[in-house]
Amino acid sequence: MNVVVTGPDGFLAWHVRCLARSRGGPNLLFMGRAEFANDELMDRMLSNADAILHLAGVNRASSPDEVAQGNQNLATSLAAGIGRTGRPIDVVYANSIQSLNDSPFGVSKRVAADTLREAVERAGGRFVDVLLPNIFGENGRPFYNSVVSTFCHQLAHGEKPAIDVDREIPLLHAQAAAELLIDSIGSEVEGTVTLGGRPVVVSELLALLSSMSADYQTGELPNLSDPFTRDLFNTYRFATFPHAWPIEPELRSDQRGSLFESVRARGGETQSFLSTTNPGFTRGQHYHLHKVERFMVVKGEADISLRKLFTDDVVTFRVSGEQPSFIDMPTMWVHSITNVGQSEVLTMFYADELFRPERPDTFAEEV
Repeated sequence: MNVVVTGPDGFLAWHVRCLARSRGGPNLLFMGRAEFANDELMDRMLSNADAILHLAGVNRASSPDEVAQGNQNLATSLAAGIGRTGRPIDVVYANSIQSLNDSPFGVSKRVAADTLREAVERAGGRFVDVLLPNIFGENGRPFYNSVVSTFCHQLAHGEKPAIDVDREIPLLHAQAAAELLIDSIGSEVEGTVTLGGRPVVVSELLALLSSMSADYQTGELPNLSDPFTRDLFNTYRFATFPHAWPIEPELRSDQRGSLFESVRARGGETQSFLSTTNPGFTRGQHYHLHKVERFMVVKGEADISLRKLFTDDVVTFRVSGEQPSFIDMPTMWVHSITNVGQSEVLTMFYADELFRPERPDTFAEEV
């Protein structure tokens, strides 16, 4: 199935791409500014489309009118393109729960939904209007996508976040939103779908992230048994990478030798294991969507390499059992470990969940 995704450079689109990559489909075609500005380019792309996932939108601008006009113009342009195709095309629209209020942003999202619904119904297609709460997650832009992204960025860089308005907001991780959006394509779902979020008071959110940040300075992990806490933690971890790594644990040494903590975690389901790697060989070559994972070389010399999905830049850390240190693998970064020494490498691995073959959250890809 060919699915056209509008706004391919956006935060939610990145999470949709990550999820589609892990599933091996659908095939995504990306419609950006060039296609919206040129009817011929848009028509060529839509001629190959089985469905459209409309994620493009304007959240912030210099004025409320610019926000409102931007969302309406995108919908009008896409609706015209659907009309020109002369065939039914299903559309899944990433709308907002704010479309239920009368703010300039809310009104613009509501008008955009009505414009698209009319065009899709005229063409004989199926329209799904997904009302999303406040979305947060890895790779979010601070001061733009979410207050979570802003707090995580500031805490990860030693800054002190401030609260403008302390109120309750519904939060939903971007992977949960991406899953619903992708699953709506080609399904029997139609009409308006409202996704709920976890209600959190902004001051309580900041207190939780601040506690995580303070403990994580030494690598201590929070209780990850609650998926919402895990998702917040993964968002914060993403903001610390790569500038805060590796972490060197405190060594307690005497005439007998040294003792150090490799993992200190609070509650939850965990798994720890050791592996040996022969000289010249590589382990890993995969990524995770949710799993919290730690590598710690306790013997030998190795390179731990990581690459964020959809980029070519590789970050490499040289680690050695001579100086114990550990690195946590951020979600949606492909990672591997290679023995670059002359002797066997002994590595300790930690994961916050037991490995289950039926849902391993491990997707093969080379760094």
